[in-house]
Amino acid sequence: MSLGSQVVSVIQSVGVFCGSSSNVDGDYLALASELGRALADQRIGIVYGGGDSGLMGAVAGAAMKAGGEVTGVLPAGLFTNGIDGEKITNLELVGDMHQRKFRMYELADAFIGLPGGLGTFEEVFEAATWSQLGLHAGGRRKPVVLLDRNGYWKPVHDLLDRATADHFMGVDTRALVRNAHTVDAALAAVHA
Repeated sequence: MSLGSQVVSVIQSVGVFCGSSSNVDGDYLALASELGRALADQRIGIVYGGGDSGLMGAVAGAAMKAGGEVTGVLPAGLFTNGIDGEKITNLELVGDMHQRKFRMYELADAFIGLPGGLGTFEEVFEAATWSQLGLHAGGRRKPVVLLDRNGYWKPVHDLLDRATADHFMGVDTRALVRNAHTVDAALAAVHA
């Protein structure tokens, strides 16, 4: 699937958007750990929100244990669940949430959304919107993949399909947000 001539062809880093709650089904935490290990195994760096709990902590911890590179981007003083900078490769402190997202978008070549809440939803859609509008550096269209477990992202894909069918967005825009049910499929989708 082509997203245009300026799609990113070499993926060196993936931005991972996901929940920070630890009070979730263990399947979700296992999925985050599996993704972290797989990215490390493929020598693809992770850029994430800098949290030490929930799926955030699971993806970062698993990647580091597998010898990967992890960059956390954390608003200084905003969160109490931020990761200790010695637990990951690099921790960048920024002023606020807007700077956090901007920096993550700068550092990542593609994005994978794991299950999460409002912040995850916003980050996924904003990254896709930036691709649609050509706002990523150099006007690149960076792929966004929703890694599904237990049908978590199905309602989102249903909504996007409905918006396309009702002509609120075109087929090319719909193609910006991809679906994957396994870690291997998600990694293939960021390279497609």
